Amino acid sequence: MKAIVFDTFGGTEVLHEAETDLPEPGPGQVRVRVRAVGVNPVDGKIRSGIMEAIFPTTLPAVPGGEIAGVVDALGEGVERLSVGDEVLGWSDTGAYAQYALADASVLAAKPAGLDWTHAAALPVASDGAERVLDLLGVKAGETLLIHGASGALGTVAVQLAVARGARVIGTAGPANQEYVTSLGATALVYGEGLVERVRAVAPDGVDAVFDAAGKGALEDSITLRGGTDRVVTTADFRARDLGVVFAEGPQRRSAARLAELAEQAAAGTLTLTVGATYPLAEAAKAQQVSDAGHGRGKLVLTVD
Repeated sequence: MKAIVFDTFGGTEVLHEAETDLPEPGPGQVRVRVRAVGVNPVDGKIRSGIMEAIFPTTLPAVPGGEIAGVVDALGEGVERLSVGDEVLGWSDTGAYAQYALADASVLAAKPAGLDWTHAAALPVASDGAERVLDLLGVKAGETLLIHGASGALGTVAVQLAVARGARVIGTAGPANQEYVTSLGATALVYGEGLVERVRAVAPDGVDAVFDAAGKGALEDSITLRGGTDRVVTTADFRARDLGVVFAEGPQRRSAARLAELAEQAAAGTLTLTVGATYPLAEAAKAQQVSDAGHGRGKLVLTVD
């Protein structure tokens, strides 16, 4: 089968297409014929080697862990899925490939009204957003500041926080202000003067901060909170030096919750935005865009 592989750590130039063996599902696993793959910032960080202390990688490796596709083969003991089922979720093997293995328990049925690219945009963003919102203890009536509100993770986090009854202030670039507003947040431009802009719209302060951007907003966040309490980042590796929590805990990977959110996305009550799609062979280009911090939604690889 075709897969994207890297044999050494480095920039996107280390990614290349290769023919690899077709994986065979073990007990509790299924093999998925991949139709779409979510490209996440962590993919590039693992490829570069800077995540080795958190996610040790055996080389050669296939990147990615977020898939949508069709169940192709069943491992021993799998009963809840059948060959031919359309699913989305997380892969056990690298996702940048024509086929991937996945634990059957973390796959959800893909609703008919949800296309492949949007299905692949949901698992990591929804899991990460809910994990951080729970870590922050966001409740109804509170004010939450989200940095990177127009990105894949931010897009979902804004909506899930609003659904909890929180007031959300979302930072993004100038071109994404209307988009962030459409998600239900008060939109603000990030950068110099942010503290003053936030205080102008939230004179009573913010109760929690979720940094999904990793673009130097932690100092402003600490100032706005009056300390590091209830400030969490998923993207800024300076967190420990500043005394801020870096959300690196294990994913929850709830198939039931993923299925619920997938139905909402299919019904149009949960917005998922795909910023751009690339064929599998252009995975390096997609990661270049991801590494640069693209502005809106999720990057997705399509697999023939």
